[in-house]
Amino acid sequence: MAAAALVVAATAVALPPTAAAAVPAGFADTLAIGGLTSPTAVSFAPDGRVFIAEKSGLVKVFDSPADTTATVFADLRPQTQDFWDRGLLGLAVDPQFPTRPYVYVAYTYDAVPGGTHPRWGDQCPTPPGATDQGCVVTGRVSKLTMGAGGTMTAEQPLVTDWCQQYPSHSIGTVVFGPDGGLYVGGGDGASFNFTDYGQVGNPCADPPSPAGTNLTAPTARGGALRSQSVRRPAGEPVSLDGSIVRIDPDTGAGLPGNPFAGHADANARRVIAHGLRNQFRFAFRPGTEELWAGDVGWNTWEEINRIADVNDATAENFGWPCYEGSARQGGYDGANLTLCESLYTGAGQTTPYYAYNHSAKVVATDPCPTGGSSVSGIAFESTSNYPPAYDGALFFADSSRGCIWAMQTTAGQPDPAKLVPFVTGVNVPVQITTGPGGDLFYIALGAGQLRRVSYPTGNQAPTAVATATPQSGPAPLAVQFSGTGSTDPDPGDTLSYAWDLDGDGQYDDSTSATPTRTYTAQGAVTVRLRVTDQAGATGTTSITVTVGTPVAEDPVPVIDAPTAPLNWEVGQNVPFSGHATDPQDGALPASALSWKLSIQHCATTGSCHEHVVQTWSGVASGSFIAPDHEYPSYLDLTLTATDSSGRVRSTTTKLDPRTVALTFTSNPSGLQLSVGGTAQTTPFTRTVIVGSNNSISAPSPQGGALVFRYRYSSWSDGGAQTHNVTAPATATTYQANYTLCLC
Repeated sequence: MAAAALVVAATAVALPPTAAAAVPAGFADTLAIGGLTSPTAVSFAPDGRVFIAEKSGLVKVFDSPADTTATVFADLRPQTQDFWDRGLLGLAVDPQFPTRPYVYVAYTYDAVPGGTHPRWGDQCPTPPGATDQGCVVTGRVSKLTMGAGGTMTAEQPLVTDWCQQYPSHSIGTVVFGPDGGLYVGGGDGASFNFTDYGQVGNPCADPPSPAGTNLTAPTARGGALRSQSVRRPAGEPVSLDGSIVRIDPDTGAGLPGNPFAGHADANARRVIAHGLRNQFRFAFRPGTEELWAGDVGWNTWEEINRIADVNDATAENFGWPCYEGSARQGGYDGANLTLCESLYTGAGQTTPYYAYNHSAKVVATDPCPTGGSSVSGIAFESTSNYPPAYDGALFFADSSRGCIWAMQTTAGQPDPAKLVPFVTGVNVPVQITTGPGGDLFYIALGAGQLRRVSYPTGNQAPTAVATATPQSGPAPLAVQFSGTGSTDPDPGDTLSYAWDLDGDGQYDDSTSATPTRTYTAQGAVTVRLRVTDQAGATGTTSITVTVGTPVAEDPVPVIDAPTAPLNWEVGQNVPFSGHATDPQDGALPASALSWKLSIQHCATTGSCHEHVVQTWSGVASGSFIAPDHEYPSYLDLTLTATDSSGRVRSTTTKLDPRTVALTFTSNPSGLQLSVGGTAQTTPFTRTVIVGSNNSISAPSPQGGALVFRYRYSSWSDGGAQTHNVTAPATATTYQANYTLCLC
């Protein structure tokens, strides 16, 4: 048994900083719109307005990128499930806006197939459990009408489908094509922990059995195999999971030129591509009919896929779950599933245009971490003033690595041999797109910002940075100021300094880079610094010095429980509680507290990325059920306190799981077994979380010499050739037995 001890690392931190990203020399990364709450998508309207979706279900509209005050255009929170990776995720403005005053959204609809909202709210209770039986919901794409007051007056649902059992791989992009069609994508809605073919309740009623009946290999056609549903036998229902659809933006019907336009099933008539796991973002290459999609992989590969012509009669099959990258997916291959086996024998799989391995750098010299990976943005350069090397470049983002790369072109075609880092150190990029001036814009979900990457020409303005030491204290207060942290983006430029040290608004008190001043009168003084470069461009900043009066201090949150020693297991109920005090307010009430539970999904190299599971507001205590997830991973529980003046501080407790070693052998030894998403030669050992659900398969026939091979006979635990096991609390060995055959 390998059981990890709980590590409790409680660290008080302030609010997340603004995104601090690096760009190539000559470029500028600047804030366009800030102060957003979990933004997920942006769409620029032809009349200059900017629409931004927030994960909770709000759509906000700004008059322009310079507008600092948002109007709530639509509030879809009652029907949107904002839970884990679910929420309002896709947004597009009609190309003829405002003549056609429509905005299109794609969101997780909080209803079971055929049902109405609300079903779960922004949570998933246990039972059924988010990663156990799953809280089943659907996806929806809707047409929203803007009224004369500039806000939504009506929602017209166009398509409701995309059955989702598990809390990731939900709905994704909605975008207009050059043909005026509306293109929408949604993930497979299947488990990200085990090889999922519908064996856990089959709530989406996937064939060959009705809802509530567990499916079995090899005939199962559910779970992740919904991505292959257009290949089901005639008469069986087609799901939109794992597909890209092209629909009429007014009716939601499939367009007449679609590959399956003559099909009896309305969903099939919508599909133009399938075999995708989570094609969260896609975009058209300007001036073409090419659609390029990023598909989030499981354990090994991130894909960029290309539909060469959306108007042709081919429905590209990108192979998921039978393939990941260009290779067979070990977990699904090992399960001997009929839908995959027929694909392996020549039914046609379109390989990725480009794929990168989770353990490898995209660019050998980039600073981006490896391990966890989630391709999360696709965009093309077309009308910018960027240097010629970027003409027509394909940009793609990875939210886990926090980076955006450019695939530059050769003979006008994106060339995987010409990859360069473009923006690095991004705080969770979840969408990239082009906007005003042809510049690249990106949504930094973790920072709550829309940011812009521009290429300024001519002289650029400097950035002023001021510090004060000390910044507060009793009178008389002697303060040392410094403006030496100020910078200018133009090489070789020198800066001059002008200070307003007395707070009268005039920059006439000092020209030193490091002036001093003694303050005798009590009160707060706003000190200003203006820096000027050789060409006359300026930058300003300010800092407040407080004399003789106490400076407001941050509240102090404390997590009282859970405390060590605790090793959580999947399905365990974990109570939590906490409190906060404030130097000015004293003990803070429960209404001042909020909580966040997240999973940190880690690679073996140690890099981790966050999936927010659930949040609670206005409570001092509660509980959660420990979710299932692949190992290595751990939970972060964060308590945030807000005092009466709006000052905020957080503390986080890291909760490690209890793990166990599962050993897999075969008789004879040296055969291949599949566990989860990978196949390996026996004997081997996997470390998993106690209570986790693990899929195992014994492929057959295999091995042997000459004409003799080995045929599966039995598992030591008595399970079927392909089945799931719940990780026990003690180390366990599972042996697959084979017999020699002439097969």
